[in-house]
Amino acid sequence: MTIERRRALIGVNAGIFLAHIGNFIWFPVLLASLGGTDSGFWAGVVMCMTYVGRLLATFFYEGTAARIGIRGAVFFGTAMEAVALGAMGFSGGVLVYSVLAFFIGFGSGTAFPGLKNILVSYPDDERPKAFSTFQMSAQVGLFGGALLGGLLADVDLRTLFSVVFAIFIGFCLASSAFIPRDGFETREAADARAAEAAQAPKPLFSLTVFKGIDVRGATRYFLLSAVFWFLSIGFLVGIPLHMEEYAPQWAPSAPFWITGLSVLVLQYPLFKFLIKHLRPGAVMAVGLAGMTAAFLAFGAGRSAAWVIVGCLVVVLGEVLFVPSFDIWVARKVPEQRLAKAMGAMHFFRSAGNMVGSLLAGVLFDLSLSLGVPGANWYAAAAVAAVCAVICLISRDGAAAAQPAEEAVPETEAAPA
Repeated sequence: MTIERRRALIGVNAGIFLAHIGNFIWFPVLLASLGGTDSGFWAGVVMCMTYVGRLLATFFYEGTAARIGIRGAVFFGTAMEAVALGAMGFSGGVLVYSVLAFFIGFGSGTAFPGLKNILVSYPDDERPKAFSTFQMSAQVGLFGGALLGGLLADVDLRTLFSVVFAIFIGFCLASSAFIPRDGFETREAADARAAEAAQAPKPLFSLTVFKGIDVRGATRYFLLSAVFWFLSIGFLVGIPLHMEEYAPQWAPSAPFWITGLSVLVLQYPLFKFLIKHLRPGAVMAVGLAGMTAAFLAFGAGRSAAWVIVGCLVVVLGEVLFVPSFDIWVARKVPEQRLAKAMGAMHFFRSAGNMVGSLLAGVLFDLSLSLGVPGANWYAAAAVAAVCAVICLISRDGAAAAQPAEEAVPETEAAPA
């Protein structure tokens, strides 16, 4: 790896590390607070608005990157996110929080695809290391943010969001200072992009983000990824509400200490072992089966002990499903269309997160009003189980299955 690519990787990893620290400080505390003072529905609405913003940013990312470069898009998106987060501490009421959450999501939806765009522009033999260190940085940041969130759980929101604002300014400077303007394109890809831009300049807003992406029958992976993120955000939104109702003696971010540490321990060895012995669809099925078991544990027992059990296995989705999908996209999509691919990936992720965050709050309220504690988790378990069966019985296409085993060399951790 050249000095330039190593330097850029440091900047990308520092950025995603700080982003995860900041996010896992504020959102468990805010969601638990809204769940206690307003309702699960309004907590879900605020979180949902971040994904509305991210979804809308999907249609702006390619045009923005074409005008100001990938580095400029990362800087612009992160700065917007930082300002909106800082304003959160000086605001009040679910409506204002919802508006600011939209801008938080729009900024994230502009910056995050840019970071991924940098990683997939690395040479093929360097991508596993790039993805693995990116995933590791994210998980270390998650764990650190959850710990800091626990320490800051009792401070006023103005102090909380001021700390988060400072962290996101650090994210903005760290990531944009080290990455190149347009990533590490090959000469052929740069020439193809320049020729395409000369023929028809990209519009700032485009609804054709998916046009031309060659998926060859692998659409099910994109759709399953949307459902996976639906389930994943259901856990992220639902568990702080669950803790506030059934385990108030614990900090709302406490479950994320467990999940963050579990992912750090399991990510590399478990994915590496399973991908060598099972086809990618079966590996994803194992991850979804773990999520099914976790949701059943949350529903069946609502004490802190059951939360611990569920958090230890819910991470199998993150550990097994996500790397299989990311590596497939990095290998499958033509290099000159990676910006479109990043937009498509982000669209499906944001769509799943948007719906999942809203329904997580609604289902939590519904379970309480019906007097059936845990019903929200049973519904999520049913969806996860169906998806696991679909992954298990589906046949992986050759293009999708081949690179997965090659993607994890002996000395590198599994990618995100």
